[in-house]
Amino acid sequence: MPKAKGKTRRQKFGYSVNRKRLNRNARRKAAPRIECSHIRHAWDHAKSVRQNLAEMGLAVDPNRAVPLRKRKVKAMEVDTEERPKELVLKPYVLNDLEAEASLPEKKGNTLSRDLIDYVRYMVENHGEDYKAMARDEKNYYQDTPKQIRNKINVYKRFYPAEWQDFLDSLQKSKMEVA
Repeated sequence: MPKAKGKTRRQKFGYSVNRKRLNRNARRKAAPRIECSHIRHAWDHAKSVRQNLAEMGLAVDPNRAVPLRKRKVKAMEVDTEERPKELVLKPYVLNDLEAEASLPEKKGNTLSRDLIDYVRYMVENHGEDYKAMARDEKNYYQDTPKQIRNKINVYKRFYPAEWQDFLDSLQKSKMEVA
């Protein structure tokens, strides 16, 4: 059923509202998403950032965590006052982060399937004859012999074991034909 005419009030602009403060407070209230899962699970929303990180054994400000030493050493200073060490209540977070950082980095770079198929096709049909490869009809990008040689070398460098298996299979197929 439609609304009765004249029952809705028109929205008016609130001149008394400070939009800048309103947006700033809204940004503060919306907590950012913590990307690191170890820190996110140990986070206590009732505490401040400084308190949370101190409990985990992490530093808020790296400049204060590892202060620079002054070059001049005064002979008068006998007792140096050290800051009390903050108590780490959640050491498992630091241990998990260290364990994750010590893992070896996996290779993320791979070649496209098209390039692999292209190299295999060219080597199967032409062997080491790069000029013949350049004249082949499957050379869609009109690569020069040098460019084709470089693509084959890239494939060899990325997948040395796979390249060796491929050459062995070519040798076997030539022996079966002969």
